[in-house]
Amino acid sequence: MVLPQSLLAWTGQLMFNALLMSWIIFSHATWHKGHTLAQTVFTCIYLMRMERTSSHAVLNSFCRTLRATCNGVISVVSTARTHEEEDLFTMSFGLPLRDEQDDKCLSILNSVEETISRQLRACKAQALSKKKTLEDLESLQDKPDLEEDYCRALLCRLRFRKHFYHVVMSMRKPHGRGLELARKHVASCLNELSLMLKSREFLKSQSNIMLQDDENCTTASGCQPVGFDVSLNSRLLSPTPPRAVKVLSWSNAIRYFEKLLHDLDVICALSLDPVLENVLHFIVQFQKSVPDLVPRAFLQTLLVQDGKLYGQNLFSDVISRALSLPDIIGDKEFQMNEFVVQLGQLVINLLKILCTNTAWQRRKLGKSLQDWSTISIQLELALKREFGETRNVLHHENMCMRVSKQLLIWTQEHAYWVASRFLTLGFELDLYSPGEYCMVYWYMYVVFTKLIEKMQLRVLASNETSRRKGKKKKDHSKDSARDMTFSSSCLLLQCYVLLSEGLSMMLAVLRNESRSCQLPSIFNTEQERFMQHFDLLQKARVPEHISYYSFKESSSRAGITDLVKYNFFKEIQKITPSLRGSFASEPEKLVELRRIEQVAEHNRIALNIISQVGPGDPSLRISFEFTHHPHFAVAIVKRS
Repeated sequence: MVLPQSLLAWTGQLMFNALLMSWIIFSHATWHKGHTLAQTVFTCIYLMRMERTSSHAVLNSFCRTLRATCNGVISVVSTARTHEEEDLFTMSFGLPLRDEQDDKCLSILNSVEETISRQLRACKAQALSKKKTLEDLESLQDKPDLEEDYCRALLCRLRFRKHFYHVVMSMRKPHGRGLELARKHVASCLNELSLMLKSREFLKSQSNIMLQDDENCTTASGCQPVGFDVSLNSRLLSPTPPRAVKVLSWSNAIRYFEKLLHDLDVICALSLDPVLENVLHFIVQFQKSVPDLVPRAFLQTLLVQDGKLYGQNLFSDVISRALSLPDIIGDKEFQMNEFVVQLGQLVINLLKILCTNTAWQRRKLGKSLQDWSTISIQLELALKREFGETRNVLHHENMCMRVSKQLLIWTQEHAYWVASRFLTLGFELDLYSPGEYCMVYWYMYVVFTKLIEKMQLRVLASNETSRRKGKKKKDHSKDSARDMTFSSSCLLLQCYVLLSEGLSMMLAVLRNESRSCQLPSIFNTEQERFMQHFDLLQKARVPEHISYYSFKESSSRAGITDLVKYNFFKEIQKITPSLRGSFASEPEKLVELRRIEQVAEHNRIALNIISQVGPGDPSLRISFEFTHHPHFAVAIVKRS
């Protein structure tokens, strides 16, 4: 392989800047998006023969820092096993990914950065004094008048690479010890990205080559990147025919890194709270931003380390906190209990599943329901075998009985939580057709109702335990604050119940009285579609005694009179004002509350129109759109 030696001498010229920008932006970002290292980062010929760059400090240190960063990212993704989603991500195809000298990359890069910084300071001083400075450094390119701008452009690219390396290494530290430092480097990366954007106009102005279209341009200057060949390693990919990957454009890659850094910043801001409910809420909120593979891998490795939450908290202790039984935290007998060990593993699996992409997440959640259901049944049988059929809370029951009962309720509650997540993800993946919304919302209504029921039972059991212990006044204040949180969570769930029931009944009425929402299929029956969507829930018996015939019987009885009488959407508007105060310090929940209010208000108005005109009126044209909430539709009523 012949390397263009002339390029190595152009330490600060435009083409070298374009080369650095290409490494930083389009090749690295394209790799993160799921393509192979061989066809993205290693399309740079200098990475293939690093020894040829040893006499050129800028190029050599930059390449080594880039390669060390790639190694760090691969390690995190491999540990999290999220690479199964894009299984080519970690394959190196025999390329040189490691070298002993890579450990010294930062010291060389810092030295290079200082040299260019001195050059920049000399340029500024010369511009102010209109004379040669004492430092009289040799110009790094052919046009001294452009030295300052080239130094700025080169510095922000070198610093971005350095800070991004620090982000990766800091976030890999165990127990979340490097999160605060990583967050500082994330801020520095974002600052350097903004400086890159500012330098683009200058680099464009110095280009003598006709600029490419912005969507196809892969460098800041618009010039073709020098030292790259997209077909360089195409024949290494033995399972596929030789081909070149279409890399991201420069502007798209900049946007990718901005989003990546914002996602990593959200992870770094995590408080390492050992309360499982808060952890689950954080992951669900984080997934709403649709993070890519790399931040999801970092989140998973932070949450689960050495079989512990954050590498610090045993999952048996996490479960005991969720049961509001602080007395058994650290209890060896509880930790070694067969059911607690199994539940701990289920929680670990749940956290890992929630960190996968949406499609994988839904499929794995459906399959994991069988495990939650099985252990729930085993717990119930063990409880009956040990303590008989008694289910009510007794004053004389011992600690073992109380723990067993609360463990059963907690397990059932999380089984329904997993089921609710499984159902709502179907909307995000666009798996349901409009003709199936009725059955989906009916099933969601049943699951949310059961979830509230189990949540309330857990709170009651927790309060009973606290009452027996005769807690101090200070502890009672903590309990009252916790109960307020639980009651607000139950009220929010009640809004979901009312929305689901209201939409299900509205759709059933339209099917029964106007046939407008009943779309016959020549490929399968309604019962077959019911089983296709809910087979995994049915096998896990979540909930019990629910079948297609239950849905059919419920929907066939729906009438406009009952729908107007109960007016589920109006009931929601009575609940939401009391929740605003509870969620005053939680902006994300306030946003969710506003969405619920909008869906309820629009559907209330649509229901009034339908009831006045009559659902059977042939002039009515009713459709459902997700304009205000990703999971709950809004009825759009028009008259032809």
